[in-house]
Amino acid sequence: MKLFKKSSVALMLLASASASAYDVKSGGGTSVKKDGANAYSMPAGNLPMTKRLDFSVGNSFFRNPWVQAPASTDARDGLGPLFNTNGCQNCHIKDGRGHPPEKNDLHAVSMLVRLSIPAMTAEQKKAFIKDGVIPEPTYGGQLQDFALQDQTPEGQINITYTDVPVTFKDGTTVTLRQPHLKITELGYGEMHPDTQFSARVAPPMIGLGLLESIPNETLIAWADEHDKNNDGISGKTNMVWDVQSNDFAIGRFGWKAGQPTLMQQNAAAFNGDVGLTSNLFPNENCTSKQTLCDDLPNGGRPEVSDNVLDFVEFYSQHLAVPIRRNVKDPQVKLGQSLFAKAGCDSCHKTDVKTGAREDLPALSNQTIHPYTDLLLHDMGEGLADNRPEYLANGREWRTAPLWGIGYTEEVNGHTYFLHDGRARNLLEAVLWHGGEAEPAKQTVLTFTKTERDALVAFLNSL
Repeated sequence: MKLFKKSSVALMLLASASASAYDVKSGGGTSVKKDGANAYSMPAGNLPMTKRLDFSVGNSFFRNPWVQAPASTDARDGLGPLFNTNGCQNCHIKDGRGHPPEKNDLHAVSMLVRLSIPAMTAEQKKAFIKDGVIPEPTYGGQLQDFALQDQTPEGQINITYTDVPVTFKDGTTVTLRQPHLKITELGYGEMHPDTQFSARVAPPMIGLGLLESIPNETLIAWADEHDKNNDGISGKTNMVWDVQSNDFAIGRFGWKAGQPTLMQQNAAAFNGDVGLTSNLFPNENCTSKQTLCDDLPNGGRPEVSDNVLDFVEFYSQHLAVPIRRNVKDPQVKLGQSLFAKAGCDSCHKTDVKTGAREDLPALSNQTIHPYTDLLLHDMGEGLADNRPEYLANGREWRTAPLWGIGYTEEVNGHTYFLHDGRARNLLEAVLWHGGEAEPAKQTVLTFTKTERDALVAFLNSL
């Protein structure tokens, strides 16, 4: 009980902890008990054996590399000619989190850079409404830093950092790192002078089918764009174009909630990241100023069949969330209460129930604890990329799910967090919060070392 004596509010805070503090199954019935490097790679715990073959087939297309066309492996040919990776698993390492390039990395394999320009003309403004961005004219909506043999990549990603010191009330100083992005070795000429850049690391794959299954009505009820309740939190839904329904829908996936469904998220990644066409995205990822897509053989039309997309969708829907650990540890209990005291759960929603899904019974009517509201929030100037995407402005980001975050180091061998991996640990990630989260950060800055350690212990328990 020595821990409690160091904080006069500990007992009061513990008494207010929510029931979910003791629920180890963050993903409801889908959760599994699994430690180590494969903690993010397990099928949903309630997925029947009759469906696990579909999961395994989807995994094979997610994990194995695609090759240049023509090839004897015609089920997996058509790579590039411009691409970021030759396989999904290279970015979502062990189905986990990507990282920014290290000093000795020749390529930013699990980080990509989005590109766009401001919508200035009437035609651009009309296109922006449907497409969400205006691609850079020469390089498109995403920089590809790889190309097929004897071809020229679009460029290379370089990240440098400057120090940003932050001081706690007790005098402890933490040094954050502010990233600075530079694109070098441009292969197809100069970029537009007003190009907007956004570096993004690959997010973890766990629990995505559950997030897809949260009812629209729940997200709409959580949204409070104009802060009518005056709590300082004004989350909003992003409305994005759904290719399959040919209409706008609520965005759920991507760092700015720019994709409405896992099917579309996956197909867009195949197209932008791997250079593969599908019926959802039938055009190769070259711009009109790049002729190599027309000059080189492709893997057929489409290169990714509907059947393959279905298997990959099923796989990505049913990757299990690993169970929580150490939930009854006194330090973790204190951290849970401090998380609520700081108001972190205003956006990182603790409890929600998925809707009924007759087609996907394993995901249906599950009580889950994802620690996200899937809404866009102003995160302040420090995290701003100043690049809009549909309704998301340059300071807004989707609330990142926190479930399973404590497994990051054992799965991926690092603890880099936030959209561009600038945070080197969970405390740094908290201290980068601003905008709507500024009051929460200021509360955390008053925490003693004991309380800071408890908050991190709670996050690592997820």
